[in-house]
Amino acid sequence: MMNDVLLAFVPMFFAMDPVGVLPIFVSLTEGMEPAAKRRIIGQSLLTSVIVAAVFIFLGRAIFKFLGITMGDFMVAGGAILFCLSMLDLTGQGKRRREKFADVGAVPIGTPLIVGPAVLTMCLVSMTQYGLVPTLASVAMNIAIVGVLFVFADAFIRVIGPSGSRALSKVLSLLLAAIGVMMIRRGIVEIMTFVR
Repeated sequence: MMNDVLLAFVPMFFAMDPVGVLPIFVSLTEGMEPAAKRRIIGQSLLTSVIVAAVFIFLGRAIFKFLGITMGDFMVAGGAILFCLSMLDLTGQGKRRREKFADVGAVPIGTPLIVGPAVLTMCLVSMTQYGLVPTLASVAMNIAIVGVLFVFADAFIRVIGPSGSRALSKVLSLLLAAIGVMMIRRGIVEIMTFVR
């Protein structure tokens, strides 16, 4: 059992990419009050747990019922990320954060923490290792993300306010690129599915 959990954990870790999600979290929450950040962290972790659990138990049935493919999911998630990054890059970011304080659910909880790669890995792990190892691997990886988010402020203190603003803009550009990448992969997935 422990061996199966470990085997499921490693690919799930790379699919979830906790370290890669951290800078995007920093970018999306830059300038927020500590209480708001804590709320965002709780919201994002809860959303990612719920989405992963629902998908593990009902994913295939839901996608089949709605006629949604993984490619469709990738395109939708990528479009959301791209739009959010454009708001930041064009100076609308601060106003957007005040208006949309629920970025913890979308895009951080999903599709950043639990996105197409993680959902795909959930299906693969269910087939290869079973229910318990899959649930355990998802829970452990989400816990790692939570720890990194909690200590994100310490990272910001190290680089300073001006460094934080510069990093935020660079990361917004990176977020736009990730959104485009997800859209591109989604289109490729859709084209493969159509053939």
